[in-house]
Amino acid sequence: MKDKCTKFEGMFVFSSNEDFKAHLEECEECREKQKELDKISNLIQKARPFYFKEKRKKQTHFKIACSLLLFVMAGSVFSVLNYDNALVDTMKYGQTLSAEDFGFPVDSYGLILVDEWTLKKYSILTNKMLNTL
Repeated sequence: MKDKCTKFEGMFVFSSNEDFKAHLEECEECREKQKELDKISNLIQKARPFYFKEKRKKQTHFKIACSLLLFVMAGSVFSVLNYDNALVDTMKYGQTLSAEDFGFPVDSYGLILVDEWTLKKYSILTNKMLNTL
């Protein structure tokens, strides 16, 4: 009974290309192993485009998802800044602006102070506007 060749792995990894080819010409068993590896290599080469196509498709989906997330988050930030004047004032001026900062008379609670004269003036203007309609 013929002994199995144990040189294939060692020569494949450690020997020069010429020595390995010379051994393949001499040894039938190693030639068969090399043919099997060549078939596997060819299958991998044929499958390669499909693998990268799927990988590119996943990357494209990931990029789209990231873009949408960025768009939603930016919209959220801008909507908060648009509707929260106190936050914008704090960011711009370091404090929240009040009616007193704008020069309006305020009462002890910080609300705009409205006296009788202002109410009469407002009611007269309102009546004039309603009469012109």
